Amino acid sequence: MEIGCKLRKARNDRGLTQEKAAELLGVSRQTISNWENCKSYPDIVSVIKMSDVYAVSLDHLLKEEKDVKQTYQEFLEESTNTVKAKKNLGKIVLMAAYFITWTAAMLVFWLAKGPATAALDVIFRWLLLPLLLLAATTAVAKQDYWGKGNWLCLLFAGVTFLTVPYTAYMEVAGEAVFTFRFPNLPYMAVGIGLAICGLLTGSLWRRKAAQRET
Repeated sequence: MEIGCKLRKARNDRGLTQEKAAELLGVSRQTISNWENCKSYPDIVSVIKMSDVYAVSLDHLLKEEKDVKQTYQEFLEESTNTVKAKKNLGKIVLMAAYFITWTAAMLVFWLAKGPATAALDVIFRWLLLPLLLLAATTAVAKQDYWGKGNWLCLLFAGVTFLTVPYTAYMEVAGEAVFTFRFPNLPYMAVGIGLAICGLLTGSLWRRKAAQRET
């Protein structure tokens, strides 16, 4: 049984709500919820407090029957590595989705020269790329993937948006006119602006979460 399930069972067996358990342990209700859902793990001091509050032994809370020799420190390290692996996978998937869309946009706007360009412009330039950039930068700041290096996302956004050329296909005086402009400085400004919004949103989200944890 996972530690989260054990913590939930021990609390329920004691007849405590998450709010009451949080009060007795000196943490937030959200923290209790995160522990019980294996979104984060309690430190050793909190584990000792839970042993007293829930009236169960540390062995009962933490150790599997098949591996009674595993220390909590070892368990915590193993669990933390699992959480980090999941976060890294999420980061890779998000970045891959952005780069695949950016590559597709580059191919479209460098190669397409026809009436369909207008529809593709809306799909790639004004929907997919902006939404993915906003999601990526928000996630980077929320999870604090690179610490102070998070603001390098502005450079990343500027470069990727700068390299997507401006294209337009329209009829002027009865003649079809195709416009191509590179580098795309106005679009670079859009990318940087979206990145700033994403980083600020993610940072605020992380700070509020930290405040709830205290």
